[in-house]
Amino acid sequence: MIKIGGILKFSSLDYPGRLSSVVFCQGCPNRCIYCHNPEFIPTTNVSRETFEDFLTFLDTRKGLLDAVVFSGGEPLMQPHLPKCIENVKNKGFLVGLHTSGVIPHMFKKILPLVDWIGFDIKNSFEHYGTITQISNSGSLAKQSFDMLVTSNTNFEIRTTIDSRIITEDNLLSIAKILQGNGIKKWVLQECLLRQQNKSEKLPLPNDDAIRQLSQYVKIEIRKE
Repeated sequence: MIKIGGILKFSSLDYPGRLSSVVFCQGCPNRCIYCHNPEFIPTTNVSRETFEDFLTFLDTRKGLLDAVVFSGGEPLMQPHLPKCIENVKNKGFLVGLHTSGVIPHMFKKILPLVDWIGFDIKNSFEHYGTITQISNSGSLAKQSFDMLVTSNTNFEIRTTIDSRIITEDNLLSIAKILQGNGIKKWVLQECLLRQQNKSEKLPLPNDDAIRQLSQYVKIEIRKE
């Protein structure tokens, strides 16, 4: 089935308005400079927990949990993800997906299967590589974004603000794209740099920048 890096059996944060379990898929094609889950990047660090074990766990949580969220890493790397989603939905749970959309051919397969998507826009599409360190990731993410905004699937757009890299002009470019596609809300997430002995929170856009962005799309600030 899928390669699992870990499982969070209860979350009130990962699917809006629902109680969920989160399956962290192992492996990611991006190398984001602020990555919050670097342990999930390699394809080899697989948990002892199997997806079959997780399905058995779900049988004990019917009526207690509402949804299962596939996160990562990057879930789109998992070729058997469509079958896993089918298995979860057959048990009566909603399915959410956290993704950056950089594997558009798989995103196209997954899009009609899930109930909600948290879509991470890393930077303005032409500057994606400054965050992901992958040269063509912006064009790939844009393909998935274009599919998402024309779909019937509920979604949330969010951007982690690495203020060392992402400029106000970059943010303005994203805001205009969101407005042009009829998107009403954009979540700006605080960036937490985790180091061996300490963590550092990077600054969010100032009030003037937020006011400018709010001319195009409603801004929600989400702090760590």
